[in-house]
Amino acid sequence: MKYIKYLFINVIACLLFSFGANAQNLGLKKQVWPDKYLMQTNTLVAALKKPAAAKPAIYNIGFVGNIQGAKKLAAASKEAGLAQLRSELKGKPKASAVVIYCGCCPFEHCPNVKPAFTMLQKLGYTNVKILNLPTSIKADWIDKGYPMAK
Repeated sequence: MKYIKYLFINVIACLLFSFGANAQNLGLKKQVWPDKYLMQTNTLVAALKKPAAAKPAIYNIGFVGNIQGAKKLAAASKEAGLAQLRSELKGKPKASAVVIYCGCCPFEHCPNVKPAFTMLQKLGYTNVKILNLPTSIKADWIDKGYPMAK
């Protein structure tokens, strides 16, 4: 009976380990940012293509190239970058539509998005979105043919 119990525990452990490995191979991972904080790339592209549509203020807070309509700021991982972002938004209504992005690396490793987003929330901005670039700007924007600044 004791042998069967240990066998059963080992089988369960192997199955759980195998499932975890398969989930990683399938690209299944915990989402870093809840959907309510994200702007999908196709949503932003659609807004950029409509000449009469109100456009959000778009800020590049990382080390990557500028997408169309974005303003390049210093990296938000440093106080100088956060100060620059604060300065850009000074005097704008707290309900202004703001989109921030980095795209240097996968969200879970990005040093720029979290400090910028957290600061904007603390300052009372209520309509801030993170451009959903979960892998990188190359994979999630450029490779899809979305517009870059010229």
